[in-house]
Amino acid sequence: MNTGKTVFAQIMDFLPLHELRKCIKNYNGHHKVKSFSCLEQFLTMAFAQLTFRESLRDIETCMRAMKIKLYHMGIRSKISRNTLANANEKRNWRIYADFSHILIQKAKHLYAKEKFLLQLNQAVYAFDSSIISLALSICPWSKWNDQNTGGVKLHTLLNLNGAIPAFVKITSPVVNDFEMLDYITVEPGAFYVMDRGFIDLSRLYAIQQSKGFFIIREKTKIKYKRLYSRPVKKSYGLRCDQTIFFCGRFSGTDYPEKLRRIRFFDSGNNKYYTFWTNNFLLPSLTIANLYRCRWQIELFFKWIKQHLKIKKFYGTSENAVKTQIFIAVCVYILIAVVKKQLNLKYDLYSILQVFSVSAFERTPIKDLFSNIIDEIDLESHIQKQQVFAFENYTL
Repeated sequence: MNTGKTVFAQIMDFLPLHELRKCIKNYNGHHKVKSFSCLEQFLTMAFAQLTFRESLRDIETCMRAMKIKLYHMGIRSKISRNTLANANEKRNWRIYADFSHILIQKAKHLYAKEKFLLQLNQAVYAFDSSIISLALSICPWSKWNDQNTGGVKLHTLLNLNGAIPAFVKITSPVVNDFEMLDYITVEPGAFYVMDRGFIDLSRLYAIQQSKGFFIIREKTKIKYKRLYSRPVKKSYGLRCDQTIFFCGRFSGTDYPEKLRRIRFFDSGNNKYYTFWTNNFLLPSLTIANLYRCRWQIELFFKWIKQHLKIKKFYGTSENAVKTQIFIAVCVYILIAVVKKQLNLKYDLYSILQVFSVSAFERTPIKDLFSNIIDEIDLESHIQKQQVFAFENYTL
């Protein structure tokens, strides 16, 4: 690592810039652009994310104050509010959407051997969505119901082996979650953990035919018949483990094979939960615990909303909003890549906090963290915290 570089420049060294240039070329991103390239736009927005800039004026003031250091960070153009706002307005957001999926593939390889909490050999994914609210008065294009509210929906398939997104898509909030199943490629043997919003029997059967496994909350209005039951240990919270088949007029056609139904009592919040799965091999308690691992995707949405700037947007057009969200996703994944490649023992939140106050320092990244290493085994501490959160997480 070049110690003469700023921390921000060192972080950006982990970017596959040749892939970003391909994305820019694919969408003709530099058409009629004389200054402030797409790369400079990405770097400026990434800097704003990493250092928690609140507005375009905040970005302009901060970067002009550090004008001498910007050249070595890869930003050669003069930064102004109008220039950045115009770029966010007109540069195709798909450039950064495609680039985020390239970073996803890079992170996927790095975290391929990451240990999962339940020690399964198969990949485990959580699929969910979260609505990002927008002010309808300044984003009229985002209206989606009769309550005069605005927003977009962020659909995410999260690889629980490392909490890395495997798929990200932005839609209108009116789009049903189960429609997103059409956009993913099912990995044979992998588990897909979902809430009942993803119930569409024909699409679930497509997962079955692709030799993948799903775990999903039951929808009570769908008719079924019980074939037989297996014994369960009620002391663990289990109430039943059944084999069923659908007997409705359409449901039996949409999903013509047997399914497993598991009922679980969560003593933490005094509620019953019922799951459907096409996996008949794992113990019923493991199936319930796999569903409980969905807490990681809730933490992902909470993390990205709190610590990356997607609550306050730097632009109001649909293109500007999507650009900012996908660059925020890129920053999240980039921090995860840096963490893994430099073998940093801290969680992503802590790493981001350190980077936010040291972006212009000329210190090797590893040295930033060597000064705050505690005497305890930090990695072991983090794992204990994860286990504690898992065991105390209510369904």
